[in-house]
Amino acid sequence: MEDPLTRKLHLNAFLMGVGHHEAAWRHPRTEPARLTDVRHYQELARIAERGRLDSVFLADGVALNGDVRHNALDRLEPLTLLSALAAVTDHIGLIATVSTTYNEPFHVARKFASLDHISGGRAGWNIVTSAGEAEARNFGVVRPSHADRYARAGEFLEVVRKLWDSWEDDAIVGDRAGGHYADTGKIHAIEHLGEHFSVSGPLNTSRTPQGHPLLVQAGSSEDGKEFAARHAEAVFTAQQTLADGQEFYADLKRRLAAHGRRHEDVLILPGISPIIGSTEREALRLEKELEDLIIPAYGLAQLSRMTGLDLTEDDLDAPLPDVPAETDGAQSRRKLVVDLARREHLTVRELIGRLAGGRGHRVVAGTPAQIADQMQEWFMNGAADGFNVMPPILPGGLSDFVDYVVPELQVRGLFRYEYEGRTLRGNYGLPRPGSRYAALAVAP
Repeated sequence: MEDPLTRKLHLNAFLMGVGHHEAAWRHPRTEPARLTDVRHYQELARIAERGRLDSVFLADGVALNGDVRHNALDRLEPLTLLSALAAVTDHIGLIATVSTTYNEPFHVARKFASLDHISGGRAGWNIVTSAGEAEARNFGVVRPSHADRYARAGEFLEVVRKLWDSWEDDAIVGDRAGGHYADTGKIHAIEHLGEHFSVSGPLNTSRTPQGHPLLVQAGSSEDGKEFAARHAEAVFTAQQTLADGQEFYADLKRRLAAHGRRHEDVLILPGISPIIGSTEREALRLEKELEDLIIPAYGLAQLSRMTGLDLTEDDLDAPLPDVPAETDGAQSRRKLVVDLARREHLTVRELIGRLAGGRGHRVVAGTPAQIADQMQEWFMNGAADGFNVMPPILPGGLSDFVDYVVPELQVRGLFRYEYEGRTLRGNYGLPRPGSRYAALAVAP
């Protein structure tokens, strides 16, 4: 285990349109017309790289979730977009969300292998199982149960890893004089036959700079935590309090040993949405400006979707009604929302305001030093290995974080001044996996 006095924070910039606050598109510091402009995202990636952040991350879903009448929800396909970001950056990791429920392993293995080659070893995959009904309808299927989604995800990832391993590192010979491009003895059919997939292989893309692109996961249900303990190398999570963060951190780290993994094999990165001002008063003023732009009807619809309740404007100034127990959907986020409402005795209107900034992730308003204090507290007290930074407005919120919070973390000895590695794995301090087939070839 790393010495807590010498280890450094890991920071990911979660890029979401023109900001994570649901009213960001209405704020005068944003330009919603740039939502589908690749130059907007290239600017964000360069800002994050200027701050020496480990990575940028794009969420995704395969449905139009939310009421587009009241929020700017159009988005670009993430792998396509990250390829464009790779061309204008040199160091920062590039993490895309892709579902295991509505894709096939060969497609996903090839796309991430391609991104890893294009970027020189900076690709990461945020693995999701797609809990929404709308996503299922877009593929003409009934939404699988929570357990079935995770069972498919486990086998899906097994197949993808085999495909990434199907070319050994030295399979390409490149002997032009002799006419031998590759050693076919080092390219392997995987011949996978399982409950969900039958895949012959090998992949038609050679082994990548990282061996395997970084594996990220974001579920916090029991199935999600078990999946993360078995497979993930970084975990994006949402907790509201230090105690909850410590509980999640200890629980997930404790599960690793059962899968033959070490404490440092998985980085836990809670979400934080920093509202930054040169003074606390200025930060609170920006927070109030954003709150004043919230459209209650949109917030009600979002809260209804999170909780499974059918909320109306008549509920706004009352406590959150009893939430039905459900086995499917986004279980961990539903629990977080309900716990927040009950713990702080919030009305529905107040709860909508609290969720607007980060959809359940922690929102912190203050000066750069105050933001750094919060991050340091979680980092030094067993609640985080770093943070998934979610600026409320973009690009300004990310620039403020890079220009003012990052230097505060650096002078405290908590964050790097320069990149340590050449790949995303290298900067996260994670090993490069070898090919399972190479290991078999040298086994006695």
